[in-house]
Amino acid sequence: MRREQNFNFNTVDEVDVNIITGYKGIYNRVFKRMIDIILSLFFLILLSPVILLVAVAIIIDSGFPVFYRAQRGGYNNKTFRIFKFRTMVKNADKIGGGTTALNDSRITKVGNFLRKTKLDEVANLISIIKGDMSFIGPRPELLKYTDAYEGAEKYILKVRPGITDYSSIEFINLDEIVGAENADEYYEKYVLKKKNLLRIKYAATVSLTTDLKLFWFTVWNVIKKALKFIFVRKEKDGVLNA
Repeated sequence: MRREQNFNFNTVDEVDVNIITGYKGIYNRVFKRMIDIILSLFFLILLSPVILLVAVAIIIDSGFPVFYRAQRGGYNNKTFRIFKFRTMVKNADKIGGGTTALNDSRITKVGNFLRKTKLDEVANLISIIKGDMSFIGPRPELLKYTDAYEGAEKYILKVRPGITDYSSIEFINLDEIVGAENADEYYEKYVLKKKNLLRIKYAATVSLTTDLKLFWFTVWNVIKKALKFIFVRKEKDGVLNA
């Protein structure tokens, strides 16, 4: 908690790198990885029926591949390929930019449901088991962004990328924020630096307490988002059937 109180900066350039010390702790270096391995194996077994159903749904809806395997900047600046259930059409990266726009035409029917309910993230369990990711940590970013990190931003790569962190919660509705036009341009101009500041905050404050807090905040926000999607969909179906 004290580390969070000390991290009081408005921009990346203001950050005092001397207070970015959380990543050095024994929790981040040892215990966090142990927890990740145990929980990821447990959830992989527990959610195996869900994983199978999602894979079948993707194949029926838009064929293979089931997983999206793009390169991302990882722990200690090591490049890795993420595991996510594919939610867009094949070769979506070649059709559009790296930022998902509002009502992005590349998103498939099944993919839209997976994104709104965050079920596409379940495949990240594989990355966690491999050691490329953690449950809690900065979202893995495109290489063109991580390669450009400078100053305090380089500390983002001192922790394993994860499924959720401060920036994920703050920008949980990123597609609505960047809008439908020029999503990449808006993201780079108005969002990226703000996300990086929150990612630096995580590297500075990582601890068991921080991770537990971020976990429950994420669960609560995902539930709210999923319920909103379900109820809005029901309302639209009701209007169409009226």
